[in-house]
Amino acid sequence: MLETLRNLFKIPDLKKRLYFTLGMLVVVRLGSHLPLPGVNKEALTNLFAQGGILGFFDLFAGGALSRFSVFALGIMPYINASIIMQLLTAVVPTLEQWAKEGEEGRDKITKITRYSTVFLAIVQAFGISVWLQNMGVLMISGFSFRFLLLITLTAGTCFLMWLGEQITDFGIGNGISIIIFAGIIAQIPSQLTQTIKLLQVGEINIIALLSLIIIGIIVVGGVIAIQQGQRRIPVQYAKRVIGRKMYGGQSTHIPLRVNQAGVIPIIFASAFLLFPATIAQFFQNITFMKSMAAALSPGQPLYLVLYSILIILSTFFYTAITFNPINLADNMKKYGGFIPGIRPGKNTSVFIDHIMTRITLSGAIFLTIIAILPNILIEITGITTFYFGGTSILIMVGVALETIQQIESQLLMRHYEGFIKK
Repeated sequence: MLETLRNLFKIPDLKKRLYFTLGMLVVVRLGSHLPLPGVNKEALTNLFAQGGILGFFDLFAGGALSRFSVFALGIMPYINASIIMQLLTAVVPTLEQWAKEGEEGRDKITKITRYSTVFLAIVQAFGISVWLQNMGVLMISGFSFRFLLLITLTAGTCFLMWLGEQITDFGIGNGISIIIFAGIIAQIPSQLTQTIKLLQVGEINIIALLSLIIIGIIVVGGVIAIQQGQRRIPVQYAKRVIGRKMYGGQSTHIPLRVNQAGVIPIIFASAFLLFPATIAQFFQNITFMKSMAAALSPGQPLYLVLYSILIILSTFFYTAITFNPINLADNMKKYGGFIPGIRPGKNTSVFIDHIMTRITLSGAIFLTIIAILPNILIEITGITTFYFGGTSILIMVGVALETIQQIESQLLMRHYEGFIKK
């Protein structure tokens, strides 16, 4: 990895892409610290200290939501729109046909995703502004001020979406993922500072802190292993004679990822559980709602049980939506491919589905352990300032691996270009 980074600065084009990416990230961080007017900072701080779904959204906003800055909504509306479009592509025939049309069809889906992002940003901006007004965070009321907030927050999300696309086209890595990655990384220094201060005054045990660091390193290593883990199914292509030439006869494999769903199941499960708990906080005068809010708060036994079940179910659901073994088997049969010992067609699809179900279960259990691990660590060590969140670890490791792989592919491509020119 270090050799790859050193080679990155030897190629002018890659160096330019790196500087462009860093420049765009500086713009993102500046915007996340540009506050909106009319906000009671003390009330806002107390509100976010309670946790809940706002803290989850603030993770994707890189801390901009807790500061209620221009980029307060972050890139979350775009993520929601992308997930919705990905799910609709599997059930809406028109969208499915567009996805198969190549670049032109993907451009149509991208355009709809952008419009959906604007719509979701408007809805979220309106909802957050009304809610913060009722919670006493906004000191200025009136339709004109609320309309100004709506336009500003929506424009901030659209600008972040544009920046992400620019990073993808002219920078390094996937722009949206890089923005989320930078937002999570930016919160680590403040967490480290708070942890060191508490360690100096004796509120944190040094043994507990060292144990947390060791467990964190082990968790990161496990995430890398699972993220890279694959079950490779061997595929043989029969020889075909077309004209005077012979094609096929080669061996390859189908890489089935252990964690096919990525971080999506954790996002689904968190949203499902945090939303009713947050709604219940508005009805604290009702005994049942108060009890439900307490039971569904993070760290409680009922919360952990429901959280685990929802993650496992969401993993299977999302994998079933995005991975179709029937289409895969049909395409293999169409081009003369077969799995040794398995008849082409239906038997192949059943075999692949059986394999995918087993490794999906392993991936779902892994996601569940990663998701509930922070709550266990907090109970064991008592350290709440440095949070090894399952979602943040998966995002950071996934984006880092993806970016490094893209850099290596760019270096490899330029190496071949230079060799051919000689």
